[in-house]
Amino acid sequence: MTSPTDDERLIDDYRALNDPELRRAVERRGNYFVVEGRLALEVLLESPYPVRSVLVAAGKAEPIAALVGDRAPVVVRPEADLAAITGFPFHRGVLAAAERRRPPLLRDLVAHARTVVVLEGIGDHENVGALFRNAAAFGVDAVLLDPTTADPLYRRSVRVSLGHVLRVPWARLDPLPEGLHQLRAQDLELVALTPNGEAEPIDRVAEQVAERRRVSAVPVRLALLLGAEGPGLSGAALAAADRRVRIPMAPGVDSLNVATAAAIAFHRLT
Repeated sequence: MTSPTDDERLIDDYRALNDPELRRAVERRGNYFVVEGRLALEVLLESPYPVRSVLVAAGKAEPIAALVGDRAPVVVRPEADLAAITGFPFHRGVLAAAERRRPPLLRDLVAHARTVVVLEGIGDHENVGALFRNAAAFGVDAVLLDPTTADPLYRRSVRVSLGHVLRVPWARLDPLPEGLHQLRAQDLELVALTPNGEAEPIDRVAEQVAERRRVSAVPVRLALLLGAEGPGLSGAALAAADRRVRIPMAPGVDSLNVATAAAIAFHRLT
């Protein structure tokens, strides 16, 4: 537990969580991020991210303090105070702030990867979180984000991912298509997901990839490219891809949520 004199300084990390623009600016400037809920805290404590502090409702203080131990200061407040601090009715009972870490070098991250995913222009934090959760579920080795993709360590992304953004390795990539040249130079085959009817059906591509992996002495390594819902991948990214792949759908349905499409692609191609 902390002393009252330390509390206010630590609590500043959690103020106005309901203001996304302010929070993004504050967290970038302070080089930290916030997670919410016991599950996210448990994952955080197992991760390499240093924990700055934990803020917990009085009714849940004892088990949380026991979980955290001496790894970080724990600030206890009545639940009503948590709502005033964060700016919204908060029922999960616990928040934690952690230091950001420098992402690994791209070449090191993909050097031995079998499958990576590249995200272009995905600005929705919930989609980013869901993509990380799917990547973890299907054994994707790394997630690469272009400069316009949302911060995976934003609180909502961490929550939706069930903490997997703290487990799945990730790094930023140069803007597409230039950033793709770095991947091709490391012998990754660029596979773009698109609803375009001229693209190859994913089942056929999956069969070909599986056969190549079965008979080839050279590892078949894929970089799966995903764009935002609506616009999809940029024309330049599609043009730079080695293959364009589509998920066949019923007539009248032109696309899937990007996280749903990713889950199908990960299942078929990893």
